[in-house]
Amino acid sequence: MSDDAKHRPVSREQAEEAVRTLLLWAGEDPKREGLLDTPKRVVKAYSDWFRGYDEDPAEYLRRTFEEVEGYDEMIVLRDIEFESHCEHHMAPIIGRAHVGYVPTDRVVGISKLARVVDGFARRFQVQEKLTAQIAHCIEDTLRPRGVGVVIDASHECMTTRGVHKRGVSMVTSQMLGSFREDPRTRSEFLRFVGVDRR
Repeated sequence: MSDDAKHRPVSREQAEEAVRTLLLWAGEDPKREGLLDTPKRVVKAYSDWFRGYDEDPAEYLRRTFEEVEGYDEMIVLRDIEFESHCEHHMAPIIGRAHVGYVPTDRVVGISKLARVVDGFARRFQVQEKLTAQIAHCIEDTLRPRGVGVVIDASHECMTTRGVHKRGVSMVTSQMLGSFREDPRTRSEFLRFVGVDRR
């Protein structure tokens, strides 16, 4: 959330006041020395955590390369670390995304795949939606023969509240095109990303 984002219906001052209200509700004194700058810090943190709302992840995929000597096999980027936040409890989701695609006639720089993951992760999310958004963005923009996305993440809304279960991770996948239609392609991708490697 950039300072100059004109479409924001709430000002920075209003956001900081909301943090003070939450501190009061929690039983704290927002005027206490240790908390005086907390509202500013929280709003600044939100600017980083949720900067995905100011990005178009598809934009990262628009610059492609065609000089690849006819390469048409699977491309996989594994272990893309990300942080997101649960839209139900605003608690962190921390995990890894594995992204693969089979190109048609062009490829994209690998860092751009990581940027697509971050662009969607830095919004309030549920993991299923995040997985689908990444896959569909790659499919819609690159038009590859197939796309596969697997996400393995832990949810702090489950580990720090509610059932308090640590060491639990959730795995989601979205397979499109040849990844969905061809069991061999799907199997090759899942072998490459090795979600059972831990």
